[in-house]
Amino acid sequence: MTEKNIVWSESNISSEEREKALGQKGCVVWLTGLSGSGKSTIARELEKMLFEKGRTAYILDGDNVRHGLCSDLKFSDADREENIRRVSELAALFADAGLITITAFISPFTADRRKARKLLSDGRFFEVFVDAPFELCRERDPKGLYKKAASGEITSFTGIDSRYEKPLNAELVLETGILSVRAAAENIICLLIERGIWGK
Repeated sequence: MTEKNIVWSESNISSEEREKALGQKGCVVWLTGLSGSGKSTIARELEKMLFEKGRTAYILDGDNVRHGLCSDLKFSDADREENIRRVSELAALFADAGLITITAFISPFTADRRKARKLLSDGRFFEVFVDAPFELCRERDPKGLYKKAASGEITSFTGIDSRYEKPLNAELVLETGILSVRAAAENIICLLIERGIWGK
């Protein structure tokens, strides 16, 4: 079978109909930052706060997807790119279903984040830079990965021997060395309301 024989199967339910039923617009909140910056912690708090407000949201977490969807991938640049490509496609489908989709991935490369953005229509992709100083991330080290990287036990670790390209035009920057987790999540919610993802 060739690529030209594969066609897109349209649903009988439009995105607008789904959004009307859910009372919200589907979108992607893309959290990016170094390991230990607070992405997953903020994602969980954001999901909980959205749930309490009657919103429908779901987290795609960097570690979780590597247990299944991306379990065949390692940490080379090519595998990191493929990891983000798969997640980007999945997040776009979730957004099309009307969900507020929260992704928590280091996603170190600008080009990969740009490709993820292009899968969504204008105003449906929110890049959120979870910005914490390298020293603070290393001090937090919630998974012990910085210690392992320093000892040589693991290689290709972002921020040490693999690059992280900081976002230059993120919709929101969260300085987690200053902000509490709740305040960070509240800032994202304010952004979503401001951009019309749902009413106040």
